[in-house]
Amino acid sequence: MVKEKKLWGGRFAGRTAGSVEAFTASIDVDARLYRHDIAGSIAHARMLAKQRIVSSREARRIVRGLLAIQREIEEGKFRFSTADEDIHMNIERRLIAKIGKAGEKLHTARSRNDQVTLDMRLYLREEMGIIGEALGNLRQELARAARRHLKVIMPGYTHLQRAQPVLFSHHLLAYAEMFERDGERMADCLKRVNVLPLGAGALAGTTLPIDRSYVARLLGFPRISKNSIDAVSDRDFALEFLAASAIVFVHLSRLAEELVLWSSWEFGFIELPDGYCTGSSMMPQKKNPDVPELIRGKSGRIFGHLQALLTLMKGLPLAYNRDLQEDKRPVFDAVDTVKASLQMATEILPGIKVKTERMAAAALDGLMNATDLADYLVSRGVPFRSAHGVVGAIVRLCLDRGRRIEELSLKELKRFSPKIEKDVYSYLTPQAAVERRRSAGGTAPGNVRQRLREMGVL
Repeated sequence: MVKEKKLWGGRFAGRTAGSVEAFTASIDVDARLYRHDIAGSIAHARMLAKQRIVSSREARRIVRGLLAIQREIEEGKFRFSTADEDIHMNIERRLIAKIGKAGEKLHTARSRNDQVTLDMRLYLREEMGIIGEALGNLRQELARAARRHLKVIMPGYTHLQRAQPVLFSHHLLAYAEMFERDGERMADCLKRVNVLPLGAGALAGTTLPIDRSYVARLLGFPRISKNSIDAVSDRDFALEFLAASAIVFVHLSRLAEELVLWSSWEFGFIELPDGYCTGSSMMPQKKNPDVPELIRGKSGRIFGHLQALLTLMKGLPLAYNRDLQEDKRPVFDAVDTVKASLQMATEILPGIKVKTERMAAAALDGLMNATDLADYLVSRGVPFRSAHGVVGAIVRLCLDRGRRIEELSLKELKRFSPKIEKDVYSYLTPQAAVERRRSAGGTAPGNVRQRLREMGVL
């Protein structure tokens, strides 16, 4: 069987080796770009007709042919070929077979170099919109969980040591803030994604009278690239997306870690829904938090994808190099992994059972009202550093005797400072400690309710 000549093979006397075709092909990866490739090609064809580079009749045939090819792909009738390397050449080959000479004119005034970066930008623009919505959904689910548990008090931690009592709602809303920043980062990154590269050609532009601004309007790009060399060799937009995705996974992984910790016997703060856990093949009693663990584990893939693309880009001379074909696998996998993990985190939250009594008991232990006692002394004119020392001595007594601060008698407390009066005990409950932290952004119930109102769930 004689192989078809490559669409780019005019200057070659010999055929491409079969092993090279297999090695260089990317159709197994980039076939998912078919809609974006066709959309870009339709806009390009319409521009060519507008500029009278091709006839209106030819442009109409091209557009009809491309839409027919899209239907073939979506109906599973299209035969992809590794000999045609990528999605761009597969579609172009099929177009020529369907409509003849008119199809050969589609590639006028463009290169695969500007075509592929256009497809990637169209793809990322679409997927980042979906990811932005998913981040918003997760934030709303966190806010709804916070609303359901407005009165629940838990220990707040630093260094994984009990530190001060906080509202469980306040803790959940800390993650809502993280995911809000993630959404802002994605939206800001979109500004750099949403730039039209088509028209840059291979690297130097074209001598033909194209209208790039018209193509930009057709495809919804607010800007066009300003330097043809940069346009075909730039992957900053993909790097920025991967960096933003890596930060999303820092936050997802931290949330997942706490779900794992809180659902353990040692903490016992929550129980995860059965549908998002698995059992052990050997130990009948086990309920394993597999979904949070997998979310936590997938962070390594996303971090690796960012590092891979950084490494790919760091030594490339201008302009386009075939190395850039390797940008797709990390970007595609990152998109899939971010979307799936955000969905899982969003689904698991409504089914979590909060063990309020266990949290409340933990909030009583650990001498977490020590700072409140220091604040009490400050309110009576004691300098904070002196108050800190006084309370430190009281804490030492409590540790020696195995008692909590509020279990000491007023007489015992007065030995450390005459400023301490009977009203001190009203300062030392977890409820009082939480209620008084009214500084902006603090854990006081009023602050949390206000934040929930701002988020539209209260």
